[in-house]
Amino acid sequence: MIKKNKIKKFYLFPIVLILFLVILNINACKNSNTESPINNISDSKNNITKVNEKIKDAIAVETFLADISQNIAGERLDITPLIPIGIDPHEFEPTPDDFTKISKSQLIIINGGGLEGWLEKALKNAGSNAYIINASEDLGDAKNPDPHYWLDPNYVIDYVKNIRDGLIKEDPQGKDIYLKNSENYISRLKDLDNWIKNEVSIIPEDKRLLVTNHESMGYFAKRYGFKIIGTIIPNVSSDASVSAKEFADLVEKIKASGAKAIFLETGSNPVLAKQLADETGIKVIYNLYTHSLSDKNGEAPTYIDMMKFITKVIVDSLK
Repeated sequence: MIKKNKIKKFYLFPIVLILFLVILNINACKNSNTESPINNISDSKNNITKVNEKIKDAIAVETFLADISQNIAGERLDITPLIPIGIDPHEFEPTPDDFTKISKSQLIIINGGGLEGWLEKALKNAGSNAYIINASEDLGDAKNPDPHYWLDPNYVIDYVKNIRDGLIKEDPQGKDIYLKNSENYISRLKDLDNWIKNEVSIIPEDKRLLVTNHESMGYFAKRYGFKIIGTIIPNVSSDASVSAKEFADLVEKIKASGAKAIFLETGSNPVLAKQLADETGIKVIYNLYTHSLSDKNGEAPTYIDMMKFITKVIVDSLK
């Protein structure tokens, strides 16, 4: 005969087990509703996967823009360039690997202003849902559609603010880091601006004459007192063409001005520049880093180094 206390224990065991499983299931449901390391939050403008601790797979289109952005992000984010070193953004054509990078990226930083004419189609083809930060937002001028703002460090201060605000929006937990890094980098950009002005000051104003491959140095010229005599390609895009008449007119302008040099960006086709030099007798400077950084062992591994190198090359050529 089974004792009553043993009967109670026998029937209580399954009841306790059931209660335990119910409590376990409730806790599991609660945990599933708490914030996980990655939360799918739909943004009204850009459907992006947000990362609480850190945004993964962030890219900037150009090398100089990646460097600027990395100075703001610091150690919190890794920002890699999409376009390889030495490639002109105007002429860039994405490869299958680039489409893969674009499709995987949660955040893409662009120069904007029409510089990346191929980008909209690339984003569509890659099926990208990335959040886009336009570094030159609100700098555009319909009457002057020149996207080369970065060649004036004062405009890069605006880049920094736009990138900073975009990063804070997508990664609010990193706000203090982004604010502090931005403040430090803006201070360095102001120092850079003063450095360039001091370097340029040794060239007499009437000797500050520029002939370039295409219309890219307008903001630099305006800021530091240069006059642009002409461009081989009379367009803000290096991918445009030049007519025989436009080329002949440029030859006459150079002869009349007394300009000393033609400044050619790295990666540019040198054929027309060589022809222009032959017809005018002036020299060609081939290594002007304007659209791309150099590698880490080169003359322009960072944006600030790039601007200093541009300045030194121009000053040394026009002294």
